[in-house]
Amino acid sequence: MLRAAVINASRSSVRLPACRVAAPSLQLLARHQSSKANDEQALKAARKLNDKLQENWKGPILTYEQLKPKTLSPSNNAYLVDVREPDEVMQGSIPSSVNLPLSVLANSFSLNAQAFRSQHGFDKPGKAQEVVFYCRSGKRSASACDIARRNGYENIINYEGSWLDWVSREGNGKSSPA
Repeated sequence: MLRAAVINASRSSVRLPACRVAAPSLQLLARHQSSKANDEQALKAARKLNDKLQENWKGPILTYEQLKPKTLSPSNNAYLVDVREPDEVMQGSIPSSVNLPLSVLANSFSLNAQAFRSQHGFDKPGKAQEVVFYCRSGKRSASACDIARRNGYENIINYEGSWLDWVSREGNGKSSPA
């Protein structure tokens, strides 16, 4: 019975007159084209800015021979930063390095000096101080250099060989932890 009522109701429903869809006006088409041109110009400008940012990062690269003396006589004016995660640092680290994982690097650079010190246990590097980054193989340290440069740091260096190079030259891989 309910089924019959639904069928009868659908048959007796009011039918709407057919509507015609108007073709888009030339004014709307012209408006779409003009915004499309602006989008292309904005995209071109964004690409140009990105290229400029990336072309500047052909930053200095440190070799093992250049890094070794820095680890033997550390300076207060220079930082050796290990950007590996803490579980990786447990395998060992380069003497005199401090750990600042890449996963927190950008946020850490935005902290004030006191908050940085309380979170990481060492003073925040100054914008003009020498900061050498290393990781396991050199990929994350290059990213760290880019992040530091974008945060206004001027004297940044990548130890491209990183931990793998250090271990191959130093021996057992159990260098003193940071």
